[in-house]
Amino acid sequence: MDHPFSRRPRFAHRNWWAPLLCSLGWLSAASAQTPPPPGVGSSPELPPPAQTRLIPTVNIAPAQGWPDGVRPQAPAGFSVSRFGSGLEHPRWIHVLPNGDVLVAETNKPPPTQGAKNVHAEGIRGKAMGLVMKRAGAGTPSANRITLLRDSDGDGIAETKSVFLKDLNSPFGIALVGNQLYVANADGIVKVPYETGQTSITASPVQLTDLPAGANHHWTKNIIASLDGSKLYATVGSNSNIGDNGMESEEGRAAIWEVDLASGAKRLFATGLRNPNGLGWEPHTKALWTVVNERDELGNDLVPDYLTSVKDGAFYGWPWSYWGQHVDTRVKPPNPDMVARAIAPDYGLGAHVAPLGLAFADARMPANYTSGAFIGQHGSWNRKELTGYNVVFVPFVDGRPAGPPVPFLTGFLSSEGKAYGRPVGVALHGSGGLLVADDVGNAVWLVRPSR
Repeated sequence: MDHPFSRRPRFAHRNWWAPLLCSLGWLSAASAQTPPPPGVGSSPELPPPAQTRLIPTVNIAPAQGWPDGVRPQAPAGFSVSRFGSGLEHPRWIHVLPNGDVLVAETNKPPPTQGAKNVHAEGIRGKAMGLVMKRAGAGTPSANRITLLRDSDGDGIAETKSVFLKDLNSPFGIALVGNQLYVANADGIVKVPYETGQTSITASPVQLTDLPAGANHHWTKNIIASLDGSKLYATVGSNSNIGDNGMESEEGRAAIWEVDLASGAKRLFATGLRNPNGLGWEPHTKALWTVVNERDELGNDLVPDYLTSVKDGAFYGWPWSYWGQHVDTRVKPPNPDMVARAIAPDYGLGAHVAPLGLAFADARMPANYTSGAFIGQHGSWNRKELTGYNVVFVPFVDGRPAGPPVPFLTGFLSSEGKAYGRPVGVALHGSGGLLVADDVGNAVWLVRPSR
């Protein structure tokens, strides 16, 4: 991980969000003056770390699924339709140029033979396995990509077909020219694609491998560069804070840059515990990501975040968080790496589990044309549940400019059970937002009411 690193100044704490939201009419004058929740904003207040325990705080919303007649709730002026249903753990979405929607039906791969337990051995490992099962993540991976087609534009796909199968826990999808790229749990593959295809039978060709193994964080997302010459791929860490030794973290907690012509790759940014969503900010053309930070430091620590990604930058994991706040649990310490760590751009709050990221554009209605939509999968180790929604972070001149605004809610029942959990998000071709729901086994479409 010894690469050139960049630095940038920290933003001064200031209440810039209130006047912006008042001018847009999102909040009343009284509510606009309310400080943001802990861990939210460009320079969030960070509490002291809580004492760690043998068994972490566990509070997961048990997976229930959607009762008949119940669906997520969107802001006034929007309607919500079940664009795709009857899916198996849909996690990620990619919209093709012709409007067809690809959905990765996927889950964690089985353990690699001889690999260490994904979590720490013993009681902790057993507890984590039970948590994942209770959250709806214990089902085998369907290992396929499904195509949804809405021919009449009514917001409900009439066609559902198996587009590509026999993959290895697929996640990220990118189309460059006539080549479709898929990020499996262990590498990136490609297949030829023709507009309008509803299935592909060609065998995938490996472009490059990606760090795999125990796969504590197995999801691999990809996005093409703006000139179509490269892919950027996310690889999460193999543990919470290097618990299994840093040798098992080689090449992980990072974003890789992959050359499409040769398959050669290099580390682009490191120290990102579990990056997922990727997007090009339209104003600056900078690459941004959302990151799940570490656990077991308390209800309000450490903030998950949204950040631009700088070439060669190091973001702290595992030795520090939010810049140079040292995590004293990590042994041995590494002051040299801590000194190189830079702070992310924008805190989303602790344990919200941001996964999906999609930047808005002119296809969205007023108040939602400049900013980022973020699918927040929801907390599992916080006393009070948080996340379990899709939020919108407004941007001005290419930077976050206000607190997260709830956009799609209602994923939790009054008893604290999960009707659904948002994952990937993507702009719909004709306007609106698609949201993958891996507990509700659906893809939702949120678009302006007609």
